[in-house]
Amino acid sequence: MSEIQFHNATKRFAGNIEVIRDLNLRVRAGEFMVLVGPSGCAKSTTLRMIAGLETISSGDLMIGGARANDLSPAERNVSMVFQSYALFPNMSVRENLSFGLKLRRTEPAIIGSEVNRVASMLGLDELLDRKPRQLSGGQAQRVALGRAMIRKPAAFLFDEPLSNLDAELRVQMRGEISQMQRDLGTTTVYVTHDQVEAMTMGQRIAVMNLGRLMQVGAPIELYESPTNTFVAGFIGSPRMNLLPAETLLAGVEATGLLRPRTGTLLGIRPEHVIIGSRGEIGIGTARVNRMEDLGHEVLVHLSTHQGATLTARASGEIRGAVAPGKEAALSIRPDRIHMFHPDTGERLL
Repeated sequence: MSEIQFHNATKRFAGNIEVIRDLNLRVRAGEFMVLVGPSGCAKSTTLRMIAGLETISSGDLMIGGARANDLSPAERNVSMVFQSYALFPNMSVRENLSFGLKLRRTEPAIIGSEVNRVASMLGLDELLDRKPRQLSGGQAQRVALGRAMIRKPAAFLFDEPLSNLDAELRVQMRGEISQMQRDLGTTTVYVTHDQVEAMTMGQRIAVMNLGRLMQVGAPIELYESPTNTFVAGFIGSPRMNLLPAETLLAGVEATGLLRPRTGTLLGIRPEHVIIGSRGEIGIGTARVNRMEDLGHEVLVHLSTHQGATLTARASGEIRGAVAPGKEAALSIRPDRIHMFHPDTGERLL
């Protein structure tokens, strides 16, 4: 296990194009850290800097307490799993797994023992003589994992490894990767654009946007205490409702708990928009535009009379109580409201 740290790291491409600025991030030894953000936020570039596939323009990268800026990828003792699996098509599963150890001139008896150990862990025993073209997507992904594991690296690096799999297999592989990391205790940095994947896998999550680190924290911390409107809107599905105070609270008398100034952005999770009068503060009525019945819950999409749209998450009991085209009374709890600066988007409360 090795700790990984960025100190004021910046990445510039040709033409002085700055894609990452002053990145300060610590991945604790043995931690499962997820880098998440929209396409183009530089999360994969960050991962490639750890791997040594991209140089650092300024600042420092520390791996295991040693400066790694000038180390070659081989010298960093990290294993990377790519989105495309990158298996050798002319080699069997056994040969793919053993390739790295052969390059290190490991003794054949040790190579055979390690291949069998990893194959047993990943359920590849019956597939060792197959070629990659004879494998399913999930099986190929396990081989890519095994090839990374067999080196016993100081850190695992995953670059959107599940994006080519179907939805059911993605869920299965998320569980298998998480279990593998817990069993091995290896420091892991995992890149994804899927915030559901991030929330279910990461011990901590680093949210990035446009090459900047927005917030780092445990999944529940990001969900309940987002530090700005970007994190508030990106984390959570469906996303947090973000509305100007005067739009959400028009005609509502301010209370000691909820007294935002004009222009303040208010954030409220869909599950905290209450249809009916069960909340502490009634905020009037809104028109029901449409309803999404998800079986165990219903998402109700509404429009306020001030022209704003918001989403409420309700239990199945709401069926029959409201309908598209009808009016619904809304209420909220003031202690569930987030306040953000209207210009900077930074959290106020």
